[in-house]
Amino acid sequence: MHMEILALWLPLVITLSFGTVIIIAVRWILLRRAQELTSEQRLPRQMVVFVIILVLLIAVALTLPVSESSRNQLLALIGVLVSGVIAFSSTTIVANLMSGLVIRFNKPFKTGDFIRCNDYFGRVSEKGLLDTEIQTEQRDLIHIANSYLVNNPVSVIRSSGTLITANISIGYDVHHTSVTEALTKAVLEAGLEEGDVQVSELGDFSVSYRVAGLLKEVKSVLTARSNLHKAILDTLHNSDIEIMSPNFIAQRPTEATQKFIAKVPTNVPSKTRASVEDDDAQEAIAFDKAELAAQHDESLRDAKAKVESVRQQISEAKGADKTALEKELEGALSQVDNILKLEQQTKETE
Repeated sequence: MHMEILALWLPLVITLSFGTVIIIAVRWILLRRAQELTSEQRLPRQMVVFVIILVLLIAVALTLPVSESSRNQLLALIGVLVSGVIAFSSTTIVANLMSGLVIRFNKPFKTGDFIRCNDYFGRVSEKGLLDTEIQTEQRDLIHIANSYLVNNPVSVIRSSGTLITANISIGYDVHHTSVTEALTKAVLEAGLEEGDVQVSELGDFSVSYRVAGLLKEVKSVLTARSNLHKAILDTLHNSDIEIMSPNFIAQRPTEATQKFIAKVPTNVPSKTRASVEDDDAQEAIAFDKAELAAQHDESLRDAKAKVESVRQQISEAKGADKTALEKELEGALSQVDNILKLEQQTKETE
């Protein structure tokens, strides 16, 4: 009698024991030993543990001492639950969760990047599992649902550089070569490269020009746009070119020979004019959180790269060199921990 009961329950006990040991071992290998990983990097490992637990549940259902029909019903119930969770992904929470996984695996952007999604523009300050936080030009923080980012086109300013553009209208009485020369000079004075001027439209009363220049330091995109506008004003006015379409005369009658060009005051400090030396104070204020998050990510990547490098050297070293490298590894791991703690403290103080 006892042997029959033991024979019935032994497979279940073995499955539970073996599965528990596997889960503990996998958690220790993937998570406990990798304390320096960020929450984003730990997510795939947590998903592996979740899949193992799901497989264990199926194994337990198969080894239960019940009739075959009951076992089939239990397996069907597990299948229905899993299918229900997947089907539930069309709703808000799970849809954002699934979208968060897609963003993490595809990596369309990283912390610190400038992104635009429809009417939203800002710098990524944090990537969460359910939403993504961006910091706008007004220093506001906007949380955008990950499902919104997945279902709508997202433009990302490339770290290698972006084009700063401006549109301006000039009257037909000014030849386009003169305007092109002045606008090209404005691009250079604004500290941009690869200047390009195009005639974008021939309007009823004026000619529309589009001027563009390459900005390689994308962190200063706001300042660069302002500098370009200042430089356009300065160069066109210095070239005696009026920034105004002729139909202005119909709205405000004046002498036909009068031009509306702002004169440079003699008492204006030179630093207020458009120049390459303009600082990035506006970006420093507007995107302070995003910049700090980007610095943390960069420091963490560098620290973890050093950890991997030292571990590789340890595997090849011997004797006193190996001991010295082990101490260096401890310092590198400590640096990683400090960066993670600092990042956590920053989030708590916001």
